[in-house]
Amino acid sequence: MTDFPNNPAEVGRYRCGPGQPLLILAGPCMIEDLSLTMLIARRLAELAEELPVQLVFKGSFDKANRTSIDARRGPGLETGLRILAEVSQETGLPVTTDIHEACQAAAAAEVCQLLQIPAFLARQTDLLVAAAKTGRAVNVKKGQFQAPSDMRHVIGKLVASGCRNALLCERGTFFGYGRLVNDMQALPEMQALGVPVLFDATHSVQRPGGLGGSTGGNRAMVEPLARAATAIGVDGLFFETHPEPERAPSDGPNMVPLDEFGDLLRRIVQLHTVVKELG
Repeated sequence: MTDFPNNPAEVGRYRCGPGQPLLILAGPCMIEDLSLTMLIARRLAELAEELPVQLVFKGSFDKANRTSIDARRGPGLETGLRILAEVSQETGLPVTTDIHEACQAAAAAEVCQLLQIPAFLARQTDLLVAAAKTGRAVNVKKGQFQAPSDMRHVIGKLVASGCRNALLCERGTFFGYGRLVNDMQALPEMQALGVPVLFDATHSVQRPGGLGGSTGGNRAMVEPLARAATAIGVDGLFFETHPEPERAPSDGPNMVPLDEFGDLLRRIVQLHTVVKELG
């Protein structure tokens, strides 16, 4: 592997990696409409002003891997990106979204400072190449079926295609049917590849297909897992949050209620401060 990417990585105006404040990716699972998205974004912007974190707003314009054909997927590329652009303009927060096809990369990069590759697509070469060629930072979620060491090939594809700011994200590993577990060894193992590593605390508590036609989960485990990853020394964290998770069209059982997210984040920041002081 040549021309290794930056570490710390540049994500818009932020830097993610050793010695930097925590990078926090947060927002709803699915963009529903402008009003709700802005409500969430404004609250997250307030937290970003209050706490020593670097916050990127996350919202998906399409949930292309829903369990059932009947499940809602989102507003689509054009509307979703327009909403994300308004979020960024009003709050000043950088924004990110998932892309699922190579043809979506360039359009998303016009709005987003960070492009995210879903875990199920972590090996899709054309998608990785297209994301890399935009010049934006790229965050790739480790597939639930992949070993941490497998991600060196993902980094290799990005670097070979011109990406200078690559991040990896741990989001759990299949444990039989309908269950994910977290091997916390994956975090330092992926950091050893030379890139910043994030921990996805909300998708890690998923129970795929746990509700029959949709994915279940256990949000009570979000904070314990986020604390564990922070104690290990992860470079950033990913959370999904919603004012009323029970009414959310996607991943409701895993999401942190918006009115609880601030206190959770404050506790994580306190822990991160202690970890930094310990060196």
